[in-house]
Amino acid sequence: MIDPGLNGKVVLITGANNPYGIGAATAKAFAAQGARVFLHFFRSSPTHSEPEQTRGPGKAFFNAQQSKTADEVLQAIHQSGGKAAAWEADLADPANIPELFNQVEAVFGPVDVLVNNAAAWEGDTFLPSGGEAVMNRFVSTVSAASHDHNFAVNSRAVALMMAEYARRFVQRGAEWGRIVNVSTDGASAFPGELSYGASKHAMESYSRAAAIELGRYGITVNVVSLGPVQTGYIPPEMTEKLRKEIPLGRVGKPEEVADAIMFLASEQAGWITGQLLYVGGGHGMPL
Repeated sequence: MIDPGLNGKVVLITGANNPYGIGAATAKAFAAQGARVFLHFFRSSPTHSEPEQTRGPGKAFFNAQQSKTADEVLQAIHQSGGKAAAWEADLADPANIPELFNQVEAVFGPVDVLVNNAAAWEGDTFLPSGGEAVMNRFVSTVSAASHDHNFAVNSRAVALMMAEYARRFVQRGAEWGRIVNVSTDGASAFPGELSYGASKHAMESYSRAAAIELGRYGITVNVVSLGPVQTGYIPPEMTEKLRKEIPLGRVGKPEEVADAIMFLASEQAGWITGQLLYVGGGHGMPL
């Protein structure tokens, strides 16, 4: 049996309150390896009635999951014998980032593994007609507001999270560290989701630069680039359409992304840094 060397490590995962999400699956995977896991989350406001929310995967169901606290995820980890805690904060506010690290250190100690999974989404387009439908959601023409909403969390917050992690890491003289950032395979160009894709592309650039600058301290920095993953937002009709676009013939599971993140954080990936790993069943891979 391969030992990933994660037992006792302190892992900070952002965006981990959706019980069907990637953050939750990743938290459970790390906890199962004996890591002490701290879940960051930020609730969105539910926008649909309860009957709509319980119909199954789709916009209403996803929004309902995103509006939850991290209690369900914490309970699942604790019931399995794992160690976990959580704190809510809006990462669009830069002041919350050092405080998030303070919260982790107060409970578990300094962060060894940082997983930047939290994301903001507001679709937008260059089309001057006023917008188009994307994934059953109406998007409008790109604006300063749509740009800033995406970049504040998907790009700026990730950069500040990595900077705060590095500052504390170097200050305490640590020698082993891992950062894994979550992107999308549409980052290079995402029609209908312009600012979302661009913000993730900027994050990928930050990640490569961080890998170069922080490698001297023993920190690896890598990115997982995702295809369609069922976190509760993909309705049945869209699932069928996506199946035809994915070489492996199905949408992904959060647990499969968690496996990739775990690998990049493991001892086995100690000589891997500055890399972008496509995790999407072959969807969107560069040809």
